[in-house]
Amino acid sequence: MDGHLAAAVRSAVTTRDVRIAAGNLGCVPAVLRQTAPAERYVVVADEHTWKVAGKRVASLLASERLATCGPVMLTGEPRVKPSAETARTLATTIKSGAALPIAVGSGVINDLVKYAAELAGTPYVCVPTAASMDGYAASGAALRDDGFKRTFACAAPVAIVADLAVIATAPPVMAGWGYGDLVGKLVAGADWIVADALGVEALNPGPFGMVQNNLAAWLGEPAGVRRGDRAALDGLVRGLIMAGLAMQAHGNSRPASGSDHQFAHLWEMEEVAVGGVPVSHGACVGIGCLSMLAAYEWLLRQDLSGIAPAELAGRTPSPAALRAEVAASFPLSFMAANAEVEAVAKAVAAPVVEARLRRLQESWPQLSGQLRQSLPEAKTVRRWLNSAGAPSSTEAIGVSGGKHARDYKRARLIRRRFTGLDVLHELGWLDAMVSDLFGASGFWRGSRAVA
Repeated sequence: MDGHLAAAVRSAVTTRDVRIAAGNLGCVPAVLRQTAPAERYVVVADEHTWKVAGKRVASLLASERLATCGPVMLTGEPRVKPSAETARTLATTIKSGAALPIAVGSGVINDLVKYAAELAGTPYVCVPTAASMDGYAASGAALRDDGFKRTFACAAPVAIVADLAVIATAPPVMAGWGYGDLVGKLVAGADWIVADALGVEALNPGPFGMVQNNLAAWLGEPAGVRRGDRAALDGLVRGLIMAGLAMQAHGNSRPASGSDHQFAHLWEMEEVAVGGVPVSHGACVGIGCLSMLAAYEWLLRQDLSGIAPAELAGRTPSPAALRAEVAASFPLSFMAANAEVEAVAKAVAAPVVEARLRRLQESWPQLSGQLRQSLPEAKTVRRWLNSAGAPSSTEAIGVSGGKHARDYKRARLIRRRFTGLDVLHELGWLDAMVSDLFGASGFWRGSRAVA
């Protein structure tokens, strides 16, 4: 491990070994003996990941005389679904075999095994097969339960063995998804800076720096990511794994998830699809990032010196009004019920909003400078996404312009995390911002801002 990665592993709660290199699949048995000793192991994969890595991992265990149960092959059409019920069934299988699971696959397989291992009371090891998302090293598993996507508390893997030669064989579109997920950290960092400046959630310098300090370098070769260049993939994989380690170190997803993920979670729960195929998490995060970069650019063009905090705070919705807004925003009952819990959890009284707006007004000269320094332009990031082979428009993920415009307000309600969307809401500027972004000269021009 390089110095940055080794330091991140030392700060992690659960993960004790991370290997990132081409051709290092052969070190899995040694990693198991050193970091995850067990009486027996079980490889969990799907049909594709079994062929590209799972079969070899099983063969390596057999050659090293490490006892195994028969492999578990997950199935689903067109791919394995992130279902909590599937994870619960898998937990029963793992527990009955008294085996330590080895997740061989990408995001969904990793999350299913992570939660199943937690339920079965065992650690697990991860062998990524694609640079498709940041959850490999993260605590918690994002799964659908009764329709609502939620993050289940569970431990990260004790070890990760990422073979770049295997990862390079994944479909290029999957690396594009991972690039979209990593791009989202730009907005996650900005949201945390804002939350810290307004006294909502203090910035934790260590985990913040783990993600932000090298983010520009990790994102610096989008065309190489699309080509499957090993150096570019190495940076992408490191960035994604470091994001997960930062989440471990901080204790929640704040270092790597902000308003970009609010859009993504909304779209994933609504099962946006293209050609009948559900859109990936990373693709949604990438568009969520563009959505918020454009919103921040709009905010940075405004003059906050003349706002009236007391008057604006007087418009703070009552609990009843907030619940009514949620009900009107989410026609699906399961989404409305859960969004109400999340929205009410971060609601505050008018005096708190007033104090927050005064703090925003006073700190804006310095805060706006920080944001300008940390955020590239939306049009620049759109070029990066294009170069990486990632979706760069809402149409590419099956979201119409009218829906997208409405979702700027709906995304704020889907998670309790305070972000730039909440700042715009408390300023009373969300509608004006959306109108400008979808207008003739706005970033989303050409997309219809009405249904």
